[in-house]
Amino acid sequence: MRTFVYAANPARVVFGAGTRGQVRDEVQRLGCSRVLLLGSPPLADVADEIAEQLGELAVARFDGAAMHTPVEVTEQALAVVREHAVDCVVAVGGGSTTGLSKAIAVRTDVPQVVLPTTYAGSEVTPVLGETAEGRKTTRSSPAVLPETVVYDVELTLGLPAAMSVTSGINAMAHAVEALYSEQANPVVDGMALDSIGRMARALPRIAADPRDLDARADALHAAWLAGTCLGTVGMGLHHKLCHTLGGTFDLPHAETHTVVLPHAMAYNAPAAPEAMRRIAEALGVADAAAGVHDLVASLGGPTSLRELGMPESGIAEAADLAVAKPYPNPRELVRDDLAALLTAAWRGDRPSAGGSSALARLTEQVVASFDRTPDARAKQLLTDLVRHLHEYVISNDVTDAEWRRAIDFLTRTGQLCSDTRQEFVLLSDTLGVSSAVDLLTNSRTPDTTPSAVLGPFYVEGPPAAEHGADIAQGLPGEPLWCDIAITDPDGTPIPDTVVDVWQSNEDGFYDVQLPDQDGPVLRARFRTGADGRLTFWSIVPADYPIPDDGPVGQLLRAVGRHPYRAAHVHFLIDAPGHRQLITQLFTSGGQYLDSDTVFGVKDELIVDMPVQDGPTPDGRQVNRWRRLDFTFHLAPAEN
Repeated sequence: MRTFVYAANPARVVFGAGTRGQVRDEVQRLGCSRVLLLGSPPLADVADEIAEQLGELAVARFDGAAMHTPVEVTEQALAVVREHAVDCVVAVGGGSTTGLSKAIAVRTDVPQVVLPTTYAGSEVTPVLGETAEGRKTTRSSPAVLPETVVYDVELTLGLPAAMSVTSGINAMAHAVEALYSEQANPVVDGMALDSIGRMARALPRIAADPRDLDARADALHAAWLAGTCLGTVGMGLHHKLCHTLGGTFDLPHAETHTVVLPHAMAYNAPAAPEAMRRIAEALGVADAAAGVHDLVASLGGPTSLRELGMPESGIAEAADLAVAKPYPNPRELVRDDLAALLTAAWRGDRPSAGGSSALARLTEQVVASFDRTPDARAKQLLTDLVRHLHEYVISNDVTDAEWRRAIDFLTRTGQLCSDTRQEFVLLSDTLGVSSAVDLLTNSRTPDTTPSAVLGPFYVEGPPAAEHGADIAQGLPGEPLWCDIAITDPDGTPIPDTVVDVWQSNEDGFYDVQLPDQDGPVLRARFRTGADGRLTFWSIVPADYPIPDDGPVGQLLRAVGRHPYRAAHVHFLIDAPGHRQLITQLFTSGGQYLDSDTVFGVKDELIVDMPVQDGPTPDGRQVNRWRRLDFTFHLAPAEN
């Protein structure tokens, strides 16, 4: 049984996009009417907007916040507070502006409304770090904690990608140290792990597209959780080192956290193995410390104290300061060991729980073999693949017999591939990899039709067909009239769109699976007319098993999984000036909608195919038929 104490700090959080529009209401909710607005020159436009919104409530403004919260700057701001009889502080900015707001509040007890523009997380903590005479000290007090935090995701869109990385890792450090804190508890653990995983997933997306609002929302959410961890439980070695380095050598705050974190984690790993295991799991890696280092390196973040401007001669002084006053930490603080930690961080070494073991050396040797890869993306994919494969083998203690069996499985999978069967695609589909890649690639256009996996039975260059054609060509099955429209997200029809359609017969087989079938059937290529529409006859699709007479089928049987796919029709849609859409439409009410063996079903793609008894749209004589009406919305092509 785990014994713990949990105490929550009081706070009001307003989270969303455009929430800065509620600042005036939040000030008045606190009963305040004389606001000091804190900002900084880089955020002058945002501060101007907030000042305009506050109107007569804004009686003063101070734009001089500085890194590490120097007490002399605080004194300057306090003079403004006294001069204008300020009864509330509204702070817009990162950790420096928030720090100044806290420094004012702890000395005057005026309430605070904070609008963070970075991922510092300090806005939800009762902790204040200040610098005086070259030394940084921290204090904790309920008077430090801001009363209201307004998280506006839009305020982070202008944060440069490089600064987003360092600010995000700064936040991650709070969550990491919370997991091995003396005050750790299940509530904070949950927040910390959610924060670590959420931030690790968001930062690569932000680096790829700094205007990705969903990624920014995930990062800001992660920062809030991390800051809550920081404000609820005590921190350890990492934060002590960063405060020491920042205050002594005037190193940039977030960048210092980014460099030091993996090395502090590696130092504490032997004394906190369970915390490191959970962190590694949240990151999707085997070695937590190396995983953080690799994440930073892959995003172009700083990895050495040397590049931040710290002199090598300062390592000894920093090590002395780090042990000068005792503080809680899972591993004993030994001066020489800390000096070794700082030396590795100064050089930018990659930490590893494997240390200098033969396995660790082997992994690094293989990774280094890709150093001359000319394509940066190819290098990243290959080196990450090697690390993850090696970590999988090591963490699962894979035996020689198990590995030989895996090689045999992959060999048989390749041998079964042909022009009409793709066993490797089946393997990718049944492991959910195809759907994972699909989601990563095509989930960022919410106003468009979702995509789905291509599947193994697509054939290039299907036969062209006219509108109204019967692609079933007389095969048995319940007739299905399809009336399809192709539009942009606003509903504007897209003419001259190429639409490939293919499906199985009523027994669940595609034409390429039927040795006696003479030529293509239940597959065709159409072009939309000027109205962006196309029509054709087919038959109602059936549930069917994927080919299970090969290695993939053996795998499914071995683990007790069925091989069935939910009934569907495939579409591959190409329109000028728009992104290609590969998707499927699934018959509502199907038996396997919730257990599709390739994980391809999405709710938005489940459609009704109602029974019809009246005349058909083109006069075809049938007694009973169904119809499918659907509009596909395509995303504009990326520049």
